[in-house]
Amino acid sequence: MRHLHHQVDFCVVGGGIAGMFAAIAAARRGAKVALIQDRPVLGGNASSEIRMWICGAHGLNNRETGLLEEINLENNYRNPGSNFSIWDSVLYQAVRFEPNIDLMLNCSVNDATMANGRIVSVKGWQTTTETWHVVTAKLFADCSGDSILAPLTNAKFRLGREARDEYNEDIEPPVADRKTMGMSCLLQARETDSPKSYTPPKWARKFPDDASLPNRGHGYTGTNNFWWIELGGENDSIHDSEELRDQLLAIAFGVWDHIKNHGDHGAANWELNWVGFLPGKRESRRYLGDHVLTQNDVRAEGRFADMIAYGGWSMDDHHPAGFNHPGAPTIFHPAPSPFGIPYRCLYSANVPNLFFAGRNISTTHAAMSSTRVMATCGLLGQAVGTAAAIAVAKGCTPRDVGQNYITQLQQALLDDDCFLPWQRRVVAELSTSAALKASVNDPEPLRNGLDRPSKNDQGAWDDNSWQGPAEAWVEYDFGCVVTVSQARMTFDSDLNRCGKGACAKQGEKNILSNFPLNQPPRETPPTLVKAFRLEAKGADGQWRCVHREDNNYQRLVRVPLAIQASAVRIVPEATWGADTCKLFAFELS
Repeated sequence: MRHLHHQVDFCVVGGGIAGMFAAIAAARRGAKVALIQDRPVLGGNASSEIRMWICGAHGLNNRETGLLEEINLENNYRNPGSNFSIWDSVLYQAVRFEPNIDLMLNCSVNDATMANGRIVSVKGWQTTTETWHVVTAKLFADCSGDSILAPLTNAKFRLGREARDEYNEDIEPPVADRKTMGMSCLLQARETDSPKSYTPPKWARKFPDDASLPNRGHGYTGTNNFWWIELGGENDSIHDSEELRDQLLAIAFGVWDHIKNHGDHGAANWELNWVGFLPGKRESRRYLGDHVLTQNDVRAEGRFADMIAYGGWSMDDHHPAGFNHPGAPTIFHPAPSPFGIPYRCLYSANVPNLFFAGRNISTTHAAMSSTRVMATCGLLGQAVGTAAAIAVAKGCTPRDVGQNYITQLQQALLDDDCFLPWQRRVVAELSTSAALKASVNDPEPLRNGLDRPSKNDQGAWDDNSWQGPAEAWVEYDFGCVVTVSQARMTFDSDLNRCGKGACAKQGEKNILSNFPLNQPPRETPPTLVKAFRLEAKGADGQWRCVHREDNNYQRLVRVPLAIQASAVRIVPEATWGADTCKLFAFELS
């Protein structure tokens, strides 16, 4: 068989949301990256193969930004019908056309070479090309969900639930066990304009009445996605996956049979559109890092000095028996939103060149029940990729980054529009030392280092923005001619935007769970500035347009300039529908 060898700085195993963002973040900051994914598409649980929408932090102004917002805004722009193939293409585009990433799809890692306790290389089999790929790297990240590198490298890990007394966690069981949350095969329905019949397969389970689905609300509109069709928490959540899939499929087809053929569920015109044959997993191996995030860390808001990401989902602890448990399928234990997650949870305690990101980070079972959701995992992936780029540049280990470069890492994440609660982005000196003025309203919030609304000491919201009508302007006056290399803008993408149609009561999801007739199209947030220009005043005192954008649909925008100017201004010309143009940051460097 063919063998191909790859030499890179940073190798990421696993192409879910966390792995994608780790690869992209490192590549954009100059590292040569390999991303190995064992499926034909990217996105993991968010892909068309599993179809779970991306969840994250609850609460006003807590939407995750950075790479996740970039991806979501690209999807809104290109995918008005919430088509899963287009969504897959958005994820594919983000990775495949990033110049510093070597992407290997359909490639399953199954071996690793070690030397002096460090990973030297990993090896994977690519089914589509009958090729062994060997990737040698300085640094590795396991974003595979199941932590495949743990058994291959002897990296320390845990599986199951800790005893209540080990970390003083009152939502844990009295005695430790190996039980986990289960996995789900989702289904999707589509409304048509005429009645549709449904004949279940002979092997589908039978649910003749509502009493046979206790505590399982089986609505199929809005954001109902049958997450409770879940098994595996009392089994081996890795090695029993094929058998569990068979059981889950029998339940899924049987549940739709119940909705269509047993009782009036208002589903006459609805048809089964898709059933997932690849289970979406919630929990398996968790690595051990220099810190183990606990229930008590979460409840205390996680105000760590080395915070590099945040969560905000409830501690959503599914019963291990899943569908076979007759009671409530999950308990939503309260958690603050946001709460910080420390960098020390993202690298191995005993393998010095191993990062990890996703649901497998160093947490207890209780804390993981919150941090496992994909928006949070995406933030963790972006943090890992950014840290890896720093480690490559400095020639150091992941642990060294935390000990010596944590402020650099945090500021790099803030500069890439990742929100870190209770922290400010450091604004470039060229902007802080210039005179800042505007044709209307106060522009000072544009350089305060807070790129979204935040609560002040009195508990009230500060908007941290400048607003004005089209053709209003904001200007930096330097007092003399200087070199301006770049303009950085953060526009308003409406962090509290809601879904449309069937999902109107929910915050906007990256994709739909079900497809009603006449569902309104996905749209670019009306609040975003669509068209703007940058003008510069030269040594002759004349203003000239140095950049114009007519079709912006992103929140974070950087424009390279390389100009000499005594003043630079931004002039918003149009939005995607809002009456007012709004910016959270305008910065020159």
